[in-house]
Amino acid sequence: MSDQTAPVKSTLTVTIDNITIEVNPGTTVLQAARMIGGDVTPPAMCYYSKLEGSGGKCRTCLVEIAAGSAKDPRPMPKLQASCRTGVMDGMVVKNITSDKVPEARAGVVEFLLLNHPLDCPICDQAGECHLQDLGYEHGHEGTRFDFKRRTFEREDIGPHIQLHMNRCILCYRCTYVADQLTEGRCHGVLDRGDHAQISTYISKAVDNDFSGNMIDVCPVGALTDKTFRFKNRVWFTKPMKAHRNCDTCCGEVTLWNRGEDVLRVTARKDQWGEVANSTKDGKTGWICNTCRFDKKKTSDWVIEGPMQIDRHSVISQGQYMKQTAVDETVSKVIGRSPKLLMDIHSISDVNKD
Repeated sequence: MSDQTAPVKSTLTVTIDNITIEVNPGTTVLQAARMIGGDVTPPAMCYYSKLEGSGGKCRTCLVEIAAGSAKDPRPMPKLQASCRTGVMDGMVVKNITSDKVPEARAGVVEFLLLNHPLDCPICDQAGECHLQDLGYEHGHEGTRFDFKRRTFEREDIGPHIQLHMNRCILCYRCTYVADQLTEGRCHGVLDRGDHAQISTYISKAVDNDFSGNMIDVCPVGALTDKTFRFKNRVWFTKPMKAHRNCDTCCGEVTLWNRGEDVLRVTARKDQWGEVANSTKDGKTGWICNTCRFDKKKTSDWVIEGPMQIDRHSVISQGQYMKQTAVDETVSKVIGRSPKLLMDIHSISDVNKD
């Protein structure tokens, strides 16, 4: 008998909401769904593809596995977290086509909002908050929670960052940023269960060159930029692509302008709300604190043009990416060009030409 074995299949086939694609071994269901895109992609509050070890905390990405694989087509008895479930060859997944997923996802959203304050009107994250989007798409109109919400005092965990633990959903993204981007982490999760909270070590503060990226990865308004707090609503600002030569980071950012004023600086985001890859080397475009907090003048940057926002958010409405002029219809209606009745611009100091 020969010792030859069957060749290992280089790609795996998975069907998600009746759409079949081929993926590489080791791909998760969520990653495969993102390859398809659109409504097929489950939401994710804790998973972050740029942070190793993230995922499996929030359970918003639950999906139904209708068939485990071609060799074992039995369905999985419970809904699975798509960010932690690896694709098997022949797997069949249901997300928007499932009857179980919407009810389960609504329950997860209800749990995430149990202790979350209804302070969207004063929260700097409003308009670009993933929890806001999730609550709108999958939440209920009212709440069944009759008990007192847990509350925490606001805490300055660094010279530029303020922590609102009341809003935190314990996604752990900020701790992964500190672990993987900095030399030493001085904050983490204290206590357990219902008392768990993000905080710093005693007499310590988060202060390193890349600490500001904790703000970018936070899916809610728990970590806010103290240099931007209460200065403006995000939908009144205009996101602009810009770059500068920086020795510490890639220097590729998004400027949030109101007129000629730079109100804040953030890393560039992709369509999933994650920090985009740099155009220089293809690595994750994390930015340093110097670019984020200290360079607040347009003269500090090379402006590339308006930033395309892919998320379904109110901040997308004011970009004017495809602005078109309105046709003049008065002359078509009356059959001639309109006559000037009064030239108020010559005598008015208020109205401009």
